[in-house]
Amino acid sequence: MSKNKSIFSNFKSTLRSGVKSEFLESALDDAFMYNYYYERIVNLALSCFEWEGFPDSVDTRYLEYQLFYNPQVTFFKEDVIGDYLVLKCAMNGELDVYGYPTGWTAIGENGYSKDLKSDECVIIYNDLLHSSCLNACRIYATRLASLDRTIDINLQAQRTPILIACDENDKLTMTNLYKQYAGGEPVIYGYKALRPDSIRVLKTDAPFLCDKLNDMKSVLWNELLTYLGISNVNIIKKERLVSDEVLRNQGGTVFSRYSRLETRQIACDQINKMFGLNVSVKYRENIDKDVNNLASDFAVRKDDEEGETNE
Repeated sequence: MSKNKSIFSNFKSTLRSGVKSEFLESALDDAFMYNYYYERIVNLALSCFEWEGFPDSVDTRYLEYQLFYNPQVTFFKEDVIGDYLVLKCAMNGELDVYGYPTGWTAIGENGYSKDLKSDECVIIYNDLLHSSCLNACRIYATRLASLDRTIDINLQAQRTPILIACDENDKLTMTNLYKQYAGGEPVIYGYKALRPDSIRVLKTDAPFLCDKLNDMKSVLWNELLTYLGISNVNIIKKERLVSDEVLRNQGGTVFSRYSRLETRQIACDQINKMFGLNVSVKYRENIDKDVNNLASDFAVRKDDEEGETNE
């Protein structure tokens, strides 16, 4: 059911076009790193909410999966099989005075479809804007992958901080010599025909930026967690961070979860009223307990760091 296969779909044509292997390897590394972060983010987004009271015929993982990629799903009772279902849906029919559709078409993964009137189903929206998380999470995955790849490049520049300029005729020779250099050979032998005057070695003097890039990545990752409503410490500073600062910082995190939580709770109320069920949803963590533990843990770690520094 993966919807992220398009990342690698253009590489076959790239291979056929005869692009240099170095470029292809770099492009694949970029794509794999993006896919790594994308899948981590999707897993986080799908794990945020805990549903209770649904009948066994309702797959709550599928519900959240569809709400990640689509603005809404529909809950209804299938009369033929006599079970309740949650499926993705498309608008079908006129709009009412508030702009809500008066009809929907439920769509299954096996080609199943069913037209429903608004009084026969309940629409579960992902958030109050009636949008999905897909675009935002793609942006975060792209930026996080870019930072990680930049860290890789900066580390490589520390290991091999030189550029070699030579004639085209000496390129193969220089490539073989560089392989010996990069491989840590204690002695590198040159050929008799080697022309030292045609070779220039340039030092890149690349500064070490990995620590700063890692700080940026931590800030961006915590920003993502805040967007998803997951508790985090989105503050990086050397001095002691008191518990109150951590708690205040969680305000944005808590409010970020309200939009998605409220639409799900509204849907639960409508389902219970329309079908006589007892369905509920909650965020998957105890907010007060987790935030207080997070604040205490961070303060303790800061005290430990200060004690080590003083010693």
